[in-house]
Amino acid sequence: MTEQDFIPKAYSQSVQNGKVTWESPSNIALIKYWGKKKDQIPENPSISFTLNNCKTITSLTFSKIENTGDFSFEVFLDGDKKDDFKPKIQTFFERVEVYLPFLKTYHFVIETKNTFPHSSGIASSASGMSALALCLMSIEKRLQPETKNEFFTQKVSFLSRLGSGSACRSIEGDLIVWGQTDSIEGSTDLYGIKYPYEVHKNFKQYQDTILLVDKGEKQVSSTVGHNLMHNHPYAGNRFQQAHGNLEKLKPILESGNLDSFIALIESEALTLHAMMMTSMPYFILMKPNTLEIINKIWQFRQDTGLHVSFTLDAGANVHVLYPKNETTKILEFIKSELVAYCQNGHYICDQIGFGARQLTM
Repeated sequence: MTEQDFIPKAYSQSVQNGKVTWESPSNIALIKYWGKKKDQIPENPSISFTLNNCKTITSLTFSKIENTGDFSFEVFLDGDKKDDFKPKIQTFFERVEVYLPFLKTYHFVIETKNTFPHSSGIASSASGMSALALCLMSIEKRLQPETKNEFFTQKVSFLSRLGSGSACRSIEGDLIVWGQTDSIEGSTDLYGIKYPYEVHKNFKQYQDTILLVDKGEKQVSSTVGHNLMHNHPYAGNRFQQAHGNLEKLKPILESGNLDSFIALIESEALTLHAMMMTSMPYFILMKPNTLEIINKIWQFRQDTGLHVSFTLDAGANVHVLYPKNETTKILEFIKSELVAYCQNGHYICDQIGFGARQLTM
């Protein structure tokens, strides 16, 4: 597939108005994407667990208007009008207009809400942009009913990427690969694909308890952080490492070796933050309590032999990962030892999910 394949021919139907609603989850990368080229193309491949409970629900109401040459839309979060969201959506519409040429012929009312608290420190761009892309593609499917399901999924992921890179990994589950690599057949920079190889039962129903260490706005945005990789002294080595780590992950996922899985994903998390600390300008997104939690996890794992581990996104919060059959003891440990390091004691229990779901036509 190329970008040209996503530019539609003339639509066979016309639609005056309607409403569509989708829910789409967030995801957490195991092999991290950090650094991108033009048009949201990743510098290295990544693989993520799709989450189940942390998701965005978006309704898109649309009505036909005269094409004035401008995009026409309103945005609401939890029922409140959010004009400060409009620039990001305007940029998204500008990027995808060539692939969705109907955009300037409708007025849109975008109503969105998250199942996790706003400003909780959970990145909502992946779930939010993918939910919006799904709604837009549902309109295109009405205009072009012959659209096949596989193409629909690929194009939604492709469009989501143009809104937020990691959003392309939120359409399906449970393991999604994004970025071309020789390790994964069918992988591409243009959209996410389902991990195509065998996965051991140890990784089914994997748990993710998200510890909300810091709910404030990050001092350096992910967009700025990605751009700092352009002149980073270790960028080339990092991109090569990500390819190698994805290759190493394949036999781990097949064999169910939890110890090797833990070593690899924790190394990836710390490498992500090492790239931030060695960029110019340098910055640190981890907080003291992030490090306290990591040390507690290491000590508990050593003392008990249980397979609790952590990963981090581009922030201070900690994703505590563990197999479902060890939930009781690990969740007890989280509540008794780790929640004290969370802002206002807030945490979210989640697990692997299987992608987005349409709620209304």
